[in-house]
Amino acid sequence: MRKISANGKYAYVFSTYSPPIARVKPGEIVQFFTEDAFEGAVKTEKDVPSKVRGAWVNPQVGPIYIEDATPGDTLAIHILDIQPGREYGWSSLGENFGGLVANPNTPMLNPPLKEKMWIYKYQNEMMVHNEWLKFEWEPFIGTIATAPAREAIRSDYPFCQGGNMDVRDVKPGNILYLPVSVQGGYFFAGDCHAKQGDGEVCGAAIEVAGIVTLKFEVLKNMPIKNPRIESQEEIMCVGSAKPMEEAARIAYIELLSWMVELGWEKMEAYQCMSHEVQMCVGNIVNPQYSMVAKLKKEIAYRHRKPNYKG
Repeated sequence: MRKISANGKYAYVFSTYSPPIARVKPGEIVQFFTEDAFEGAVKTEKDVPSKVRGAWVNPQVGPIYIEDATPGDTLAIHILDIQPGREYGWSSLGENFGGLVANPNTPMLNPPLKEKMWIYKYQNEMMVHNEWLKFEWEPFIGTIATAPAREAIRSDYPFCQGGNMDVRDVKPGNILYLPVSVQGGYFFAGDCHAKQGDGEVCGAAIEVAGIVTLKFEVLKNMPIKNPRIESQEEIMCVGSAKPMEEAARIAYIELLSWMVELGWEKMEAYQCMSHEVQMCVGNIVNPQYSMVAKLKKEIAYRHRKPNYKG
């Protein structure tokens, strides 16, 4: 296993405008340390967001250059493991950030919330604040992407190549598929979460530093338009947009496309989706919202083509 270090220099945009910090071959297992959303600035419950949040959030390890990845390919990221990077994590309330408060895009007359910080200690596979606020360690990668061809996109934005999706299914045991738009893919990851419900409604999950172990695979000449996820039981597609129904449509369309690739006739796939697909929320607090369309493999693979890979 190869260890990669960001050397304390984290990326805050997804782009090709910085040189790669490492080059990785397909099939190589890599491990790296990711910082939390505020780059380790939270030490105590006095460190509320207005005191420690800088101009940028969600520090990313990257870019990582993936050998043999070319535009039109798909990068398969096998998420092997996530371990806590330090003995605690945190969650917070910001004055004007969250799903149930006014924000700069939807200003209202009510006063901002009072800021608050909660520290959670990692204890025996649990994240513990007190007797009532204690939750199982269920880690996932909140922000993960390949670089767009020309743009530079902020690390707190979700977009068609991943980004700050905050989708709980980007977790150990699953495979995330991302479009490749540039030579080498230019892969980024960070912003691990220890626990999060659908929507991340207060604006923060239990934010943690993480030790992430991944393996990369390049699927040649297999273009996709939006992120896909595969678990042992389901195939899933992520759409990110605003309003939320547009994010759902993107997820539905990507899933329908996947079903057609597997061998479904398009209108039969559409009919099947109406009865079998489940839709869940990644987040409702980011600049764009993320929705996840899910279908059980036992249904999706009814028409699976021989030797189909992906």
